Amino acid sequence: MTDSIPYGQLMQNAMRGLMRDLLRDIGKAGVLPGEHHFFVTFDTNHPGVDIAPWLVERYPEEMSVVIQHWFEDLVVLEDRFSITLNFGDQPEPLVIPFGAIKAFVDPSVEFGLQFDAQDDQEAEIETIPESPMVEIADDALDGDDDAPKKDAEIVSLDAFRKT
Repeated sequence: MTDSIPYGQLMQNAMRGLMRDLLRDIGKAGVLPGEHHFFVTFDTNHPGVDIAPWLVERYPEEMSVVIQHWFEDLVVLEDRFSITLNFGDQPEPLVIPFGAIKAFVDPSVEFGLQFDAQDDQEAEIETIPESPMVEIADDALDGDDDAPKKDAEIVSLDAFRKT
């Protein structure tokens, strides 16, 4: 036992737990309620981050994504989540460990979390299960394929950061 209580690390863990629980609920519902949307900024070099090579090339250190109107296959595990977002009419799967996240913001309600860098001493990594949506045949979909899809936005969260 150490001589002091690590309050800072305990708070970071609690905030990551809040974000994890929130994303799990959104994943189950399949949609965000009302005008809610999330800006998620993460370290692209963090162990366990899995994004397309062209995204790593474009964002070699840090990337911000928006989870709003269109997303698919949101799967939340204890240590990370996976999601498919649309980048210029190109769906791209992303795997983001919670330890890689630097900021989580819902500007619709002026809510934000800022995270310190986390040294992950990850145990065994769980396997993200394949989405049940993969099993659905194209003809079983509701025919909304012609609906316009919005491009994913890459945004700066500097306005939300405390100085």
